Order: sequence, then structure tokens, then C-alpha cells
Amino acid sequence: METKKLLDEFPPVSTAAWEDAIRVDLKGADYARKLIWQTAEGLAVKPYYRAEDIATLDLPEADPNAAPHVADPLAADGWRIREEIAAVELGKANQEALEAVAAGAEEITFLNAAAGNASDLRLLLANLQTIPVHFEDAGEPVLALLSEWLRERDTLRISTGWNPLENLNFAAELLRDAPPALVPFTLDGADFGERGANAVEEAGFTLAAGIEFLKEMEARGVAIERAAKSLSFSFSIGGSYFFEIAKFRAFRMLWARAVESFGGDASWPRAHIHARTSRWNETIYDPHVNVLRATTEAMSAVLGGADSLSVAPFDECYETPDGAARRLARNTQIILKREAMLAQVADPAAGSYCIETITDFIAHKAWTLMQKIEQEGGYRKAAADGMLERALVQSQAAKDKAVASRRRVLTGTNQYANPGEKALDRIQTSHASDVRRGAREYERLRLRTERSAAATGHLPQILLAEFGDAKMRTARSGFAANFYACAGFAIATERFETADKIAAGNADLIVLCSSDQEYLQLAKDVIEKLKARGSRTPVIVAGSPECTEQLRAAGVADFIHVRSNPIDVLTAWQQRLGIKA
Repeated sequence: METKKLLDEFPPVSTAAWEDAIRVDLKGADYARKLIWQTAEGLAVKPYYRAEDIATLDLPEADPNAAPHVADPLAADGWRIREEIAAVELGKANQEALEAVAAGAEEITFLNAAAGNASDLRLLLANLQTIPVHFEDAGEPVLALLSEWLRERDTLRISTGWNPLENLNFAAELLRDAPPALVPFTLDGADFGERGANAVEEAGFTLAAGIEFLKEMEARGVAIERAAKSLSFSFSIGGSYFFEIAKFRAFRMLWARAVESFGGDASWPRAHIHARTSRWNETIYDPHVNVLRATTEAMSAVLGGADSLSVAPFDECYETPDGAARRLARNTQIILKREAMLAQVADPAAGSYCIETITDFIAHKAWTLMQKIEQEGGYRKAAADGMLERALVQSQAAKDKAVASRRRVLTGTNQYANPGEKALDRIQTSHASDVRRGAREYERLRLRTERSAAATGHLPQILLAEFGDAKMRTARSGFAANFYACAGFAIATERFETADKIAAGNADLIVLCSSDQEYLQLAKDVIEKLKARGSRTPVIVAGSPECTEQLRAAGVADFIHVRSNPIDVLTAWQQRLGIKA
């Protein structure tokens, strides 16, 4: 059959016809509230897109060498795999770095490297002359030492995590004398991301900081090309897959525009971007899920065009990672590069309607945010006046609220938790750090339950009593099981035919799981039977039926439903069941 004849059997349907059909199906419900998804960045995601939407999009050029620099032309081997090494003992750090390189790492980050002289550097960098090295916690003395060191040696590349806005005079003086192999400064967009910033804010705040640096270097007589090439950027990688891809592409485009506005040549203003998987997304419970999170985050950075990437070991949030955890993190990247072959294409997201649209959205919003900061007097003034902190607090509160309400899912923690899992014994005290993670409040719930059980020998027993309507009892018991598992309670689900048997058990808490129509009589019967036995076991209803007030009058202690805040509800019930903070 000819293609034309086949397509004739499916005549085109107008957008108006689609919209009419949707409104009929919604039965009067609000279209915008039901079907349009508002992202944290403010993008309204429609339920469907038509060919005319795609046709009107002005896609950027696919050549990554050309403006607007949405991607950096990848080397033959793609992005560089960067591994973090704690450098408390310099000789041991050097050995760990060499072992990591032998196992596939292509860059090394030294953390807390206490290199005070040339002898320390020789010990730390022995046999690493061809490997790019990054000193994350370098201060001004280390920067001066590295500058002197590189004048006498043929080393591929050394960079540091030092923020030049901390001392602009020192930064300008260093650039007048530092060799090209030293990339001395980093603007840390990852700090914004870990403190709550969405993709627009992370890109916009980092861009504003970069522009501030260029302005100050120009004022101190440093050539813009030298200033731009002395700078790298770091970003965290969140869990919003497509937005994270677009964030990297948008920032590279914005930085190129910023540098060119200072008179930079279009051939060289490419941002050097390092990405690290998010600390905020990590969880103590069900920790191997962190491996899966890190994999999708790493893919976002790779497809977004990051120059180098660090994948965190899955257990870093609760203990010092061992060799196996570090190897698993490293191999995550090696698989993406060697087996999935993601390094074989420059800017693989180019031309995707979804990615290009989000890239354009983030770029415009981030540029507008940067302009607002400039109007307020520039980045440093905005930071000093608290403008940035207020925005971060607001964004962080929105993220925390989404996690607390379980609209933002952290698998194994606020949804689909394993109530039998224990984590207390594996947490190292030294890792009870100030790093803010989305799972923290839920983890506090679980740890309180664990500590109480260890001290008293008793774990609260929750009975999920299924009764009546098959569809509703199953749905509500599933919801309740997920709800109470978040606190680490022992959960038993049973199906009952009579109220007598529900009341006959020894549970600490009974959750009725039935239909709205059956709840009132069921609750009255169960509570009456409990009283007859002399039992004061609380009864809870799964759902929010219209007869809520009548149920309360009958003695129902609480209700759990999709609008409940699990943190508040579970904390209150921990206290009522004898679990103290």
C-alpha cells in the first residue's frame, strides 16, 4: 500500500478538536490545574504538542564550534572522568590517585590538600604529570605555590576551586604572572544548587558572578581573554533530567554572550564546566538507589556537554566511601562512555524539540535574572544585601515542601520505603555533616524509630485492616503501607470480614482501609469492640470521606490521605506511641 493512501485513512485533527475532546473528558475540571505542569523554574509544560509548535521553534545551529556555544566540541574521548581523593596524608593521596587513574579516572580532585611547599607538591603529584589535577580547597598560599611550580614544569593542567571574588586584588596580581597551565579560579554554581536553587537560579547566579569577575579584572587591567580563560565553573546535577541537560547547554550559551559583550572573540569564549552528582538527592536508607540517581544525573551532565564529571560514591552521605563504592562510582562513568558510547557524539541533544525549548527557556530566564542582579548593583552587592540568600531560602522551602508532601519522590525514603531496613549502625558520626539533603527530615523519623526500638525492644505494630470494597481497600492499604513505612514502623496487612476480628488483634495502631460509604459503620463497630475488650488502641481511617466529623465523633483518632503532611502526622504518632525525639 502506498504511504499516501495509508495516511489518507488518518485525516488530520485540528488543535481545536483535540482541545474540545480533552474538555469533554475532564467533565468541567480546570484544564490548567489538571493537565498543565508548572516546573520549579516556572515553565508551563503542556499535556501535548503539535507539529505547528515544533515548526515555530527557532533552533540554534547544530555546529558546536559555532555560536551560540551550547556545547563544547568534545575531544576524541569525550568528557573527562574526575575522581575525588581526600588528601589528608599526601603520600597516601598520591597512591590512591594513581590507583584511580589505573582504574579509569582521567582527572583527579584533591580535597583538603595541605601542600605547604614544593616538596609537598612533589609528593602529591608524583607520576601525575599527564593527568589534569584540581585542588578543591586551595587558598591563596597554595595558588601562589602552584603558579611558581608550573613555571618550571611541563604539566597538562592544574586548576583550583578558589573563588576569585574573595580577593580580587590577589586574583588580578596572580593572573599577571600565572602560567597558562594553571586555571586558578572556579565559580561554584554547585553551591547554589545544593542550597536549593532551581536550574534558572543556578545558571543565573553563576552567570552574574562570572560577569562580576570580568568587570573587576577589566578594571584592574587584566585582559578579558586572560580573565575568561582563568575561570572554570562547577555545577551540581539535580534529578530533573531534561532540565539539567538544558541547564548546561544554556549556561554555555550565556557565558559566550557575556564574554563577547566584553569584547571577547567569538572563537574562544567557551565555558569550562565541571559537574558533580547532587548531594541533595542522596539518601541514607535504601542507599543503592543512590547509584541509580547518580547514573541519570551523570547522563544529564554528559548530554548537556560538561567537560568533566565527578560521580559521588553511593554511601558518601553516611560513611567514608570504601574502595568498592568508589570503583562503582567510577565504573558508572566508564559504562556510559565505553559501553553506552555517549562520548561519541558532540552535543547529542541538539535539535531535540524538548531540550531546545527548555534550553531557550532557561537561557532567557537566567539572563533576565542576571540583569536584575546587575540593576541591584552587581553580584557582590546582591549577595551582601541578602538578595541571593532570600531567593535560595524560598526555593529550598519549595523543594522541602515537595519532598515532605511526597510530590517529589525519593524512592526508598518518602515512597516505597522498606520498613524492615536498619541504617543506624552504618552511619559514621563524622558524616553527620551540615550538607542539606532532601531526605533529612524523613531520615530523622526513621532513626528515631530505630533508636527507640533499640532502647525499648519494641517496634510499633501497625495493622492495615482491609474491609469491604475490593478496589478501595486495596488502594488505601497500599497508600497506608507506603505512608507508615516512612517512619520504619512494623506493618501487617490483613483482610477482614467482620469488625470483631479487626478489634481482636494486638496492634499498637489500627488503620481502616475501606470505601467512604462503609467507613462510618465499620469504625463505629471496631471502636465499640475495642472498648468492650478494654483496649485503647487508636483507630485511623485511610482517606478523607465526607463523614469525617461523624467519624471523629465516633472515636476515630486521625485520617491519612494525599493531602496529609507525612512528616507532621508521623512525628505526632511517634510521640503518641512513646517514641521520643
